[in-house]
Amino acid sequence: MRKYEVPQDVGLAGEMCEVNYALNENGEYELVPSYGWEVKTVTLKQAWEEILQSVEDVLEKVKAGRLSPLAYHMVAHQMDEKLLAKYAGLSRWRVKRHLKPRGFRRLKPGILQRYAWVFELGQEELCHVPSSINFSFFANWK
Repeated sequence: MRKYEVPQDVGLAGEMCEVNYALNENGEYELVPSYGWEVKTVTLKQAWEEILQSVEDVLEKVKAGRLSPLAYHMVAHQMDEKLLAKYAGLSRWRVKRHLKPRGFRRLKPGILQRYAWVFELGQEELCHVPSSINFSFFANWK
């Protein structure tokens, strides 16, 4: 992409610039500021809408008693079982068992503390989920 072709559409971050590489008049790469690109903005918006929907779905399942609060925190932090297991230093099958309400209720304080550490929460906070999700940052999208 040439320097004069770098898109300048205002993106999700508003008036914040990002830096892109583009070819200058001499055919050399140069750092060029850009406010964004409409295609990138639309793609990011769609990705965030999917993430928010999955968080809302898991929250409803936790409230219905089909999943443990751990599942909510895992999805809200965009983790899967494998990643959470790695961070917590546990096997994947144990994490999977803890995502069920019965397995979560039986957690020993030491394991609960590991999960709390991963999410940077207190043990009490880990055991609860919010009544609703407030993503005010994304309010202008809908």
